[in-house]
Amino acid sequence: MTKRLIVTPYRCTDCKNCEVACSFVHTSDPRKPSLTRIRAYTLKNAVKTVVTCLQCDEAACVTVCPVEALVRNPITGAIERNERCITCKMCTYACPFGNIHFDNSNSEIVKCDVCEGDPACAKVCPTRALVWADKPQPDLAPDEEIDIAPMPWAMKMPSR
Repeated sequence: MTKRLIVTPYRCTDCKNCEVACSFVHTSDPRKPSLTRIRAYTLKNAVKTVVTCLQCDEAACVTVCPVEALVRNPITGAIERNERCITCKMCTYACPFGNIHFDNSNSEIVKCDVCEGDPACAKVCPTRALVWADKPQPDLAPDEEIDIAPMPWAMKMPSR
């Protein structure tokens, strides 16, 4: 079974560690962080959650791409953009969840690539709102204690 990035919204504290980790991994210049491929939000009703590409089985972004620039990586299961991309932005319009973006500063389409099968966002999530797993873990009861992951400053970021 392909691993997935599992999001458990009620565990999210909107700390934005995931956004920072994603930017570190996907930037070539540390002074200019790239457009993060994950976003943490607090909704109007105080619900906190993260939003990222769901790597859909029947992905609309893949279906509408006129040049087949979005393909599933057979190892990680992530839908990745290749060099054929003509930046027509059809994929950004097709995603029903709004999880693929156009980065104006670099003139490119950006989306989660699950960090080549080792997502930095899941590594730094202190409450396990993001987990890289084969299947969803059983939900914890709201009053149940959550094991805290290692703090982000203890994580070694991959070199580019």
